[in-house]
Amino acid sequence: MSPFKFAPVCAAFAVALAGCGPPHPPPMPPPTVGFVVLKTEPVTLTTELPGRVSALETSDVRPQINGVIRSRDFVEGSVVKAGQVLYQIEDAPYRAAVLSAQGQLAQAQANIRSTQLQADRYRQLVALNGVSKQDADNADASSAQARATVVTQRGALQAAQVNLDFTRIRAPISGRIGKSAYTAGALVQNGQATALATIQRMDEVYVDVTQSAADLLSLRKALNGGDVTKPAPDSAQVQLVLPDGSVYPIQGVMKFADVTVDPTTGAVDVRATFANPNDVLLPGLYVRARLVEGVRPQGLLAPQAGITHNERGQAVAMVLGPGNVVEQRVVTTDQAVGDSWIVTSGLKPGDKLIVDGLLNLHPGAKVNARPFVAGG
Repeated sequence: MSPFKFAPVCAAFAVALAGCGPPHPPPMPPPTVGFVVLKTEPVTLTTELPGRVSALETSDVRPQINGVIRSRDFVEGSVVKAGQVLYQIEDAPYRAAVLSAQGQLAQAQANIRSTQLQADRYRQLVALNGVSKQDADNADASSAQARATVVTQRGALQAAQVNLDFTRIRAPISGRIGKSAYTAGALVQNGQATALATIQRMDEVYVDVTQSAADLLSLRKALNGGDVTKPAPDSAQVQLVLPDGSVYPIQGVMKFADVTVDPTTGAVDVRATFANPNDVLLPGLYVRARLVEGVRPQGLLAPQAGITHNERGQAVAMVLGPGNVVEQRVVTTDQAVGDSWIVTSGLKPGDKLIVDGLLNLHPGAKVNARPFVAGG
């Protein structure tokens, strides 16, 4: 057979073999994603800051006279009342000083009568030229000096009595008293550096936290611009997170922010008060305080699951465009509120933010979209 006649046969055979090959796979369906429709709503702005607990009142118990402690009249760690006797100092020297001052006062008072009588007689004798006018003036001066001595001795008696009262060291405030640094028999002195004990009022406590001055300025700028409104008086509450992660059951109230910025840290001190009926909050305890800073009336919340980051570290979001085609947006977030971010730019109300099915999703892809149902 001629080669030219054989070629059409081979071509027909090849076409037949090709028709017997496996069929092409059907095209992959578009991926399915879940979305949420963004909307604006009032958002309460909070911030969590570290802080320390301090007592509402603190007083060091110190001696105001010198002496030896005779007794300690309280139980360490107990609650004491203002005016309660805590220590007694040996008072024998001070009782003797009071008696001595009483005697000197009585002597000075007795001297008044004799000097006054002498001054009266000299005034009569001057009229009769029985004594010189100088002697009469001297008698008047002695009488006045005797009266002044009485005032001086009365003051000395009061001082001696005050020192005697100081032998009973009393609680200056009500509160819980700590350990005693001195025992009976110890010598104490007025003006000593070490306190006998410390009393702290803890039925109510302060919590002092530090806030960045930059954050505070940003908040004030937002308040002045109208983007954020001040919280209502009844909602300006503060929550405490204890070191074990639990939330303190009683809310506190923010009192004030300091007017001075710490030059070393660039922070401002903020103080809140908390009721402490069960003494859970101890002075010096480290806590975290959640402060209500304000309310954003038109806050746009985006679930955190829908915000990722690109290779440049920018926050990005995938949204559904016309025809269910994926679009990528670069967004700016402010702070987290629960499991969402407050978005300040890049998204707008009505956008359909993709929060499910983001794996391997790229801009321009066509998808099947369905509303996302949490837990569904």
